[in-house]
Amino acid sequence: MKFLAITLIVHGPDPITGELKSTNARLREVVENAVLAEELGFDGFGVGERHERPFISSSPPVVLSHIAARTSTIRLFTAVTTLSLLDPVRAYEDYATLDHLSGGRLELIIGKGNGAAQAQLFHVTGEDQWDRNREGYELFRRLWREDKVTWSGKFRPSLTDAETWPRPLQRPVRVWHGSATSEESVELAALYGDPLFSANVSNPVEPYAELVRHYRERWEFHGHDPADALVGAGTAGYYATKNSQDAIETYRPIFNARLELFRKVGVTPVFHTLEDAIERSSILVGSPQQIIDKVHRYHERLGHEVMHLHADADGLTDKQHRAALELFQSDIAPVLRAEIPSRPFPRHEDSEQHGDLGGSRHEVSERHGSPSLGSSRRDGSRHEDARDERRP
Repeated sequence: MKFLAITLIVHGPDPITGELKSTNARLREVVENAVLAEELGFDGFGVGERHERPFISSSPPVVLSHIAARTSTIRLFTAVTTLSLLDPVRAYEDYATLDHLSGGRLELIIGKGNGAAQAQLFHVTGEDQWDRNREGYELFRRLWREDKVTWSGKFRPSLTDAETWPRPLQRPVRVWHGSATSEESVELAALYGDPLFSANVSNPVEPYAELVRHYRERWEFHGHDPADALVGAGTAGYYATKNSQDAIETYRPIFNARLELFRKVGVTPVFHTLEDAIERSSILVGSPQQIIDKVHRYHERLGHEVMHLHADADGLTDKQHRAALELFQSDIAPVLRAEIPSRPFPRHEDSEQHGDLGGSRHEVSERHGSPSLGSSRRDGSRHEDARDERRP
């Protein structure tokens, strides 16, 4: 199994102390958390995209570019890129540039996005949001793969022999489709043979498992090898200590503060107690063995090879946060890596050979491309997770 740390860059008061960091301090904290994630051995770091309060994650490529300059090996993810709100041409230009600056470490998770305020900001309606997401992805996909594109659609001006620069380093880049509640994103992922990333945060596992089942069904319907389907999944929170009692005692006020926030904004919580959340949600709070067992239970339902944890302290002290992440990498991750095989992430080994600013058509070999291009064997067996030298 592979592990990401992700952030939506929430900018609000600490749920326990009430302290509100400055915008500058919060953004710098995100970068330092990414550096820490690489230091501890996480496989990837993701930055979300939101365009409304309380988030300050309106420009993921800028944040990820700064992280790229401070790191050297960790994969850099968008979580998610809201193509329904963006001009696909500008999105392509930003991310192709980031692809070069990161040395080919970029992966995209795309989605339509959430939030009425940001939809209003970009003049997007609920009725056309999915259509915009699909059209945006189809154009983005062509721009990444083709040196000249002629195209017409519904939501942006047409293109005739359009050239976009720079040409990307990874040819192609791997694109995941974020999935929360709708079959639309699942269908798009299955159609193009792309991996799926299940949100797996707000509800019990059943609705997410059903969407993953539908993804695998549609994947096969569209003619892809069932063994090549690739799934990632999120978690609703994480805190581990050597014994579960200490973890629960520390995390309870954080969970209760979250419940109080839900009540203030008129949201009915799905899980009313921490114990209920630990039992029925994807939250990982407890001892290392309890967390290992729970991830296995979820894997039985989702079959996921990649899992994300939240990169932010979210009410924990800096010391508690770091200790929990260190414990994850020392006592939890090695067991899950060994017991849940996963395919290697794409790795761009030779930037001079595989891409340049001149628009070379040289493609990265299939083993570096999407999982539908030969990343698992035809007999259905999985490649073992090859742990590279940077692992602690």
